Amino acid sequence: MEILFLNFLFAFAASLLLTPVSGSLGAKLGFLDYPGNRKMHQTPLPRTGGAAILLSFLTLTALSGYGLLPDPLGRVDLEGRLCYLLAGGLIAFMAGFIDDFRRLKPRFKFLFQIVAATVAYAGGLRVDSFLGIHTNYLFSIVCYLITVFWFVLFINAINLIDGLDGLAGGVTTFACTVMSILAAWGGQTANAILFAILSGATVGFLRYNFNPASIFLGDGGSYFIGYMIAGLSVMASTKSQLGATILIPLVALGVPIFDTLFSPLRRFFLGKDMFLPDKSHIHHKMLQMGLSTRRVVLIIYAVSVVLCVSTVAWVNLQNEKAGLLLLFLAVLSFIFVRKLGYFEYLATDKIFGWFKDVTDVIGISHERRSFLNLQIEISKSRDGRELWSNICRALTALDFDMAEMVLTEALSELKDPANTPSTESRNVSQVGPAHEENRSSQGGAYFTWTLNGFDRARDICKERLFKLELPLVTRERSNLGTIWLVKDLQRNDFCHYTLRRVEHLRRTVTGTLIGMQKNRAKSLIVYGGGKDIIREAQSTKSQAQRV
Repeated sequence: MEILFLNFLFAFAASLLLTPVSGSLGAKLGFLDYPGNRKMHQTPLPRTGGAAILLSFLTLTALSGYGLLPDPLGRVDLEGRLCYLLAGGLIAFMAGFIDDFRRLKPRFKFLFQIVAATVAYAGGLRVDSFLGIHTNYLFSIVCYLITVFWFVLFINAINLIDGLDGLAGGVTTFACTVMSILAAWGGQTANAILFAILSGATVGFLRYNFNPASIFLGDGGSYFIGYMIAGLSVMASTKSQLGATILIPLVALGVPIFDTLFSPLRRFFLGKDMFLPDKSHIHHKMLQMGLSTRRVVLIIYAVSVVLCVSTVAWVNLQNEKAGLLLLFLAVLSFIFVRKLGYFEYLATDKIFGWFKDVTDVIGISHERRSFLNLQIEISKSRDGRELWSNICRALTALDFDMAEMVLTEALSELKDPANTPSTESRNVSQVGPAHEENRSSQGGAYFTWTLNGFDRARDICKERLFKLELPLVTRERSNLGTIWLVKDLQRNDFCHYTLRRVEHLRRTVTGTLIGMQKNRAKSLIVYGGGKDIIREAQSTKSQAQRV
């Protein structure tokens, strides 16, 4: 442990000296983070603190690797895998550093992160075992994808939690410290030293980043820290006989890992861009509860300490007790995030409603399949009487009280004399006053229907009536007619999918009328006689083609 403490101390001292220099240089070069909607600070601050952590870590690692440090500090072997890891860390840092000042698009940021992870994979740092599954026994592409996901997860976990002064630095310090102790217990001195160096460099920066901060970590720093934690944990797990070692950093960094995994899902369910920044992360939720920035940071510190201590206990417990401990932590975590209102859009009724919507859209639900059958019957209608009869069946299923359909003069052949009342008995002016004159002058087909004892003359003016006009318009904007629907909401409310069904009905009726026009044009050509009839058939056919 003395070795770890001395390396921690040297890295702390180096970062303590380099951070002010990095901040001063960033301010002179204009590398500042300006206040904004998602920012908590009020004055521009340099966001070059990550450079101090990077230089401190690389300097101490190089000195240790080349044996330039005193013997009590131990020795890090600059083997091939570590060199690849450092190269990937530089790529990750540069990607974040560029994003700090150029605002890269999400796809480019992910591309750089994948490239950095690929470098580590090429150097032999691979997640060969996860959750009891040996990925090296599967296709190599599976191992590669899991490894890339592992690195990208940690990179973005540290980046997302870097939203309050001192938050990311403190959480990563706890995680690196516990990983260093566990690596030392497992006889992995080199890995323990590297974790201790990273922890010391982060604490040195934290001296200037804790609330109120005078310098920020920046995306470059958060990318580098997340990348190194991911890589060093993979390196430690491959040398360990304990298969669950790879899960230790997941538990130790439970808060940012959870936030990273859940944020895209949260945005997806809310219909937002999955990778668009917002102010709905865990620390933002706690601020919205009225807590101060410092108190929020300290609470998350406490949660992180509990998780880190739990990982130490987990390693020293038997399998059964370790499982109970993880279950207990999972329950506590669920209660914690639920109290924050993080699952407000995942309530049972909302999930069930969303599932019903999905099943209805893809046609699995019984109601949708039943109405689809009615649509098919409508589309098979051969004349006006059959068409209206099938429409009335559909409206009965939708629980409407009254309906009227008026077709244009071009479809006057569909008129049903037995079902066409006189103009005086219709009393339609209260349903569609703007169309009364057109109906009388067009001479098209007219159909009416009522249900549930609805008296058109008596009930059309009563309160709580839902009235809907459906224009039967083709894609070419040609008008075929209009359907009016009336529903008494005092008698019964709408079904959840009524309006969606009504639109399906409108499109089906429109398509059926177009088909009837085309069939009539064909029949006139085949059976018609004389030039006038043929001319009329050709005119009707051209009109149908335009529709």
